[in-house]
Amino acid sequence: MKTIVRISVAAAFLLAAPFGAFAQEFTKGTVKKLDAAAKKVTIIHEELKNLDMPAMTMVFRVKDDALLAKLKEGANIEFVAERADGKLVVAQVK
Repeated sequence: MKTIVRISVAAAFLLAAPFGAFAQEFTKGTVKKLDAAAKKVTIIHEELKNLDMPAMTMVFRVKDDALLAKLKEGANIEFVAERADGKLVVAQVK
């Protein structure tokens, strides 16, 4: 019985491990410029660990219109950036 329990627990950990690797990490930044018409935002940001980029100021595309509504010039934000179709995009904002 103990062996079955141990195997079940080990299997649960193994199945859950890959999903932890996909957890989105938010990065702090400040919105420097917003171009809603072009769906672009310039952000002064901390290191983007998931993209292996140092802290800098850069332009991102915004993934969808709902995110544009959350962005205001001068606002301090936390965001997730990712690569999509060869471009850097803001995928989430909180």
